[in-house]
Amino acid sequence: MFDFVRKHTRLFQFLLLIVILPSFVLVGVEGYSRFMDGSNSAVAAVGDRKISQTEWDAALRDQQERMRQQSPNVDPKLFDTPEMRRQVLETLLRDRVLAVAVEKEHRSLNDQQVVSLIRNDPQLSFLYDESGKLRKEMLSAMGLTAEGLLVRVRQGALSAQVMGPLAESALTNQSSANIAFDALLQQREVQIQRFDVREFAASLTPTDADLEAFYKDPKVSARFVQPETADIEYVVLDQSALGSTVTVNPADVEGYYKQNEKNFKAPEERRASHILVKMTPDMSAADKEKAKAKAESLLAEAKKNPDGFAELAKKNSDDPGSAARGGDLDFFGEGAMVKPFQDAAFSMKEGDISNLVQSDFGYHIIKLTGIRGGKLRPLEEVRPEIEAALRKDLAQKRYSESAEDFGNLVYEQSDSLKPAADKFKLTIQKATVQRKPAANATGVLASSKLLDAVFSSDTLNNKRNTAAVDTGSSQLVSARVVAHHPSTTPALADVKAAVSAAWVQQRAKEAAVKAGQQRLAELQKGGDTKGLGEPVVVSRAKPEALQGKALEQVLRADTSKLPAYVGVDAVEGQYLVVRINKVMPRDPSLIDPKRAADQYAQTWAAAELMSVYNSLKTEYKAAIKPAVQKSLAASAASSSPAP
Repeated sequence: MFDFVRKHTRLFQFLLLIVILPSFVLVGVEGYSRFMDGSNSAVAAVGDRKISQTEWDAALRDQQERMRQQSPNVDPKLFDTPEMRRQVLETLLRDRVLAVAVEKEHRSLNDQQVVSLIRNDPQLSFLYDESGKLRKEMLSAMGLTAEGLLVRVRQGALSAQVMGPLAESALTNQSSANIAFDALLQQREVQIQRFDVREFAASLTPTDADLEAFYKDPKVSARFVQPETADIEYVVLDQSALGSTVTVNPADVEGYYKQNEKNFKAPEERRASHILVKMTPDMSAADKEKAKAKAESLLAEAKKNPDGFAELAKKNSDDPGSAARGGDLDFFGEGAMVKPFQDAAFSMKEGDISNLVQSDFGYHIIKLTGIRGGKLRPLEEVRPEIEAALRKDLAQKRYSESAEDFGNLVYEQSDSLKPAADKFKLTIQKATVQRKPAANATGVLASSKLLDAVFSSDTLNNKRNTAAVDTGSSQLVSARVVAHHPSTTPALADVKAAVSAAWVQQRAKEAAVKAGQQRLAELQKGGDTKGLGEPVVVSRAKPEALQGKALEQVLRADTSKLPAYVGVDAVEGQYLVVRINKVMPRDPSLIDPKRAADQYAQTWAAAELMSVYNSLKTEYKAAIKPAVQKSLAASAASSSPAP
């Protein structure tokens, strides 16, 4: 147990998320009494209880931060999408509905019931030691108090009471499960003939007249429209820009070093082995005396033969995690061990064996086997680090002092960025931008706020500087339009090669579909099967030669009369003619009957949960505001790639 505690400090961070973060049904949400005031707009509501824009933004930031921590190398733009915003808002609404349901249904749990829930939950029971005492040090490491833990678990349990029982209410019906999984995983033996667009394209060559007629079609010409762009100049005022202009005083470096010496020491770590004689508060006085006597006997033996400590630990230690390693606990820093153990270990010399050390786990006999770190790094070694820290501080101070002047200057001298660039020693940069950030945009050019300012009527038409736009932490940008290029449809001559390729592709596809449909008609009338491939067995579990739309059409085809024939426009540049020879049951190796019944029950329960939740939404008048729904839909549409 002691070894487990030492090695699983990261687990506390994970469990902190389990205890605190809101989630559907299983975990509640704190603070539903804190509703928005009249100064903040509502984005959703449950009856007269509103969810404010501020709450939504805060929840989104929290979610994005968690995702960044989990995937630090992923593009942050992937964490800020219309779908992400919708999901976060739906979760807030769902949690609020459950909280209102708890209140309306007068549900409650006393402290004793909550403690029982914690002690019987495998994910939380470790917070109590073997004697039933709450491990306050662990709670503190998680940023919780005993009272805070009870509040959070109570909220989660009460929310779970509203809908949780439904998750286990679905009756397992083997017959229904078999019908569902047989339909889902049914197998069919098929033969396929492919009509590839590329084969038809090779023989197609458009004339100029063909291309002119093709390009006159508005749907075609719209595919070649050149988007609106603006050639801009811009300057960026941020810490990094100002950091290159500040000078660090050597005396300040030395002063910083002296004041922060502890920060330039490699953390001291100690390696120890121990023998644990277990003793808990619930033991009788006689048993406690026996434990102490045993510990004293082992201590005498350890001091008599220090070289035999490992063997002594293997045979006698009550800490199973370390006993197998001769009591070795590896290197550890301050804060990794319970305080009595830590105080003893960090007061010993290498090779020393301690007297008895008593902790909540019992009696420890400690042998210090190694010391590393703890030495002060010389000034010259850490000088670059200190200079960088001081430069950052100076840059931040200068930024705070300069931000207002920068904003005023780009506004007052709005016909040029040069005055601001000269005063703050900034580089005037150039770029060509569109109204929406490009897929590969980075830095300030990925800021929608900046692009909105660039394409505002005043900036666009009057060629004035934009106002100073806040595009990030301690970062201001001003831009001006050098040239504006409205959206245009290019002349055919300028895009002739691309139009020709599009004409060939469209005509080749039409030819492939026509040939495939003619072949399908022949087969349906009893034509020979020449050209069909070898028989293969396909299913949703093993699609083999068929994917996506083609597979679904084949599996949904009427097979009351075999052979059956299906024509599929597979989209991937092929038209498929498929002959269905046999219909076969699901592969029994994919899922056994018991597991199928369990999954069927879980799926059915999930559907019931959603149905009940929707009923609760109706009962408590819960909804996202129509204007917000409309805005989310518009954002999703504008961010979707063009077909």
